[in-house]
Amino acid sequence: MTTIDDLPIRDDLRGKTPYGAPQLDVAVRLNTNENSYPVPDAVVEAIGKAVQAELRDLNRYPDRDAVALRADLADYLGHGLTTAHLWAANGSNEVQQQLLQAFAGPGRTALGFGPSYSMHPLLAAGTGTRWIGALRDPDFGLTPESAVEQIDRHAPDLVFLCSPNNPTGTALDPAVVEAVLAAAPGMVIVDEAYAEFARPGTPSALASLPGHPRLVVTRTMSKAFGFAGGRLGYLAADPAVVDAVQLVRLPYHLSSLTQAAARAALAHRAALLVTVDAIKQQRDRIVATLRARGIRVADSDANFVLFEVGGDQHEAWQRLLDRGVLVRDVGLAGWLRVTAGTESETDAFLGALS
Repeated sequence: MTTIDDLPIRDDLRGKTPYGAPQLDVAVRLNTNENSYPVPDAVVEAIGKAVQAELRDLNRYPDRDAVALRADLADYLGHGLTTAHLWAANGSNEVQQQLLQAFAGPGRTALGFGPSYSMHPLLAAGTGTRWIGALRDPDFGLTPESAVEQIDRHAPDLVFLCSPNNPTGTALDPAVVEAVLAAAPGMVIVDEAYAEFARPGTPSALASLPGHPRLVVTRTMSKAFGFAGGRLGYLAADPAVVDAVQLVRLPYHLSSLTQAAARAALAHRAALLVTVDAIKQQRDRIVATLRARGIRVADSDANFVLFEVGGDQHEAWQRLLDRGVLVRDVGLAGWLRVTAGTESETDAFLGALS
């Protein structure tokens, strides 16, 4: 049987494994940070009508620049942003891949502060970019001084910051973003996939966009909007950045059906985002309950919680799975991550953990 190693695959891809979480048929799935609440019936109907309206013209290519969708996204974000500041693609992963294609690639470097989103080094590898794995502080935080020291040492062409950070869940102090912008010689990407779940008073890097043409903020509709199956991610940046990513984007990369569905979801965002507060309540309940049990937990501004298991995390993961609860082993020794879902899912997780 032919294997990958039998093929003339690139040397830098040999031995690597594709990104992905276990897809198992269990009662309670809390391992991929999805929104546990189904799309409301009224929004399902609206999306269905929007998609239906596109079907007769499927013989035509979609709007290559997704102008109407980008206008809707700008309206949602506010901060004085316009269509020219927004770009959209099939999930924030594709957005970040396009940024690497435009600003990194062979002969260039990208740096991220781990533990963080495991797709970033894989996206770097796929674009021929050399990955530099810098480190967060022992408490999973990141100070301006620590970030700048590592940037000065490596001088990367592109820096990834996650706020809130995945898998730890904590948002960055804006001072970190400002310090990195001042020190980094190239582009700075702030991944805000979980921004809607941040605790009150947590600022967004969107406020730092004016005057910083090398800053990019990436977002997604997968989490707070419950639109993971729709695959819609986007960025906000200086219009010159949008011009740059269009040099590398595939033609007609965003289908007319995706654009229509996403626009309908944005038009009904009040109905979709109503679940955010309920999820935050369950997240805070998990944090408070585990700490009351003496379990170490990272502060979370996301829809998940990173908690310490005090031993072999894979063994703990398996024991929870044996009790019908699937959480995420992110490869961080002694720690597991659980998605905050519905009240009944939290009941099941806390019961299984005890």
